[in-house]
Amino acid sequence: QLQLVESGGGLVQPGGSLRLSCAASGFTLDAYAMGWFRQAPGKEREGVSCISSRGGSTDYADSVKGRFTISRDNAKNTVYLEMNSLKPEDTAVYHCAADRISWPCSRSRTRYGYWGQGTQVTVSS
Repeated sequence: QLQLVESGGGLVQPGGSLRLSCAASGFTLDAYAMGWFRQAPGKEREGVSCISSRGGSTDYADSVKGRFTISRDNAKNTVYLEMNSLKPEDTAVYHCAADRISWPCSRSRTRYGYWGQGTQVTVSS
């Protein structure tokens, strides 16, 4: 059974950092581009970042450029999102997703056919 499981969310103060992980089971990630999306209450799901299947292509939303870094370890079947200098507006449920098109990556949610359940990130003092 194909599954994506996110972890690493939590409560953090403004200016703090978190590292999200997305572990795959039931399939190998090395043929898929991967994306991180977030959805805040009352808002549409937003593409935060993406990475191509071998990591050669990445993209970021303007709101997170310079603060977030996406990476992947295909040997561990895991994708990561390092989040620094967190702001209250980063508060959302963060989902990872897999795209059968391996390159280039895209932050359009319509490209992604496999989704994790999400992990909550709350930035608050």
